[in-house]
Amino acid sequence: MKINSSGNGIETKQHLPTIPNKSKKSIQSLSNTKEMTHQINISEAAVYVGTYAKYNDGSIFGKWLNLSDYADKEEFYEACHELHNDEEDPEFMFQDYENIPEGLISECSISDNIFEVIEAFENMEETQKEPFLIWCNNGHRSLSEEDIDDLISAFESDYIGKYDSEEDFASELVEERHDLSDFAKQYFDYEAYARDLFLGDYWSEDGYVFYNS
Repeated sequence: MKINSSGNGIETKQHLPTIPNKSKKSIQSLSNTKEMTHQINISEAAVYVGTYAKYNDGSIFGKWLNLSDYADKEEFYEACHELHNDEEDPEFMFQDYENIPEGLISECSISDNIFEVIEAFENMEETQKEPFLIWCNNGHRSLSEEDIDDLISAFESDYIGKYDSEEDFASELVEERHDLSDFAKQYFDYEAYARDLFLGDYWSEDGYVFYNS
């Protein structure tokens, strides 16, 4: 909303029109929740591009731009300038976005790495995309600052696979042990073993299991 001052010094609030539908995230909440991060499809990344000048004048005129339509950040910004060519030096405002991971966009800027990330995701197997984003989020790795190829390599070293539960993973490890008889495995405390495993060498989320590197 735009804030104006009335003649008596009292501030009044002017509500702006709604951004054209593509998603319902507001400017004030321009950050992904953990759940959203896991569900996004980066190859369909899109940004609604307006300007601060128009916004402050009570307009949210802009357009959804699909990042896959542009080869790099320079080409994307050329499209932004063309969209707002009625302004001599537009200050772009990314008022909404879709399918962009945490850290790659803010209200006023877009990461230099974003197009490399999009390209890497297009070449990544579908089964790897969700665990990779989970790993980035929980491992405090930065998609916006680190080399995407280095990140993928480190992820591949840490990622083990998807399991029905932590106990299911513990059961697999026990089954691979040849120093335990079938009789011993029959009475093995898999729940306690899983608890110990995930307090130390491993971590998991949504069924995906990783090494604690």
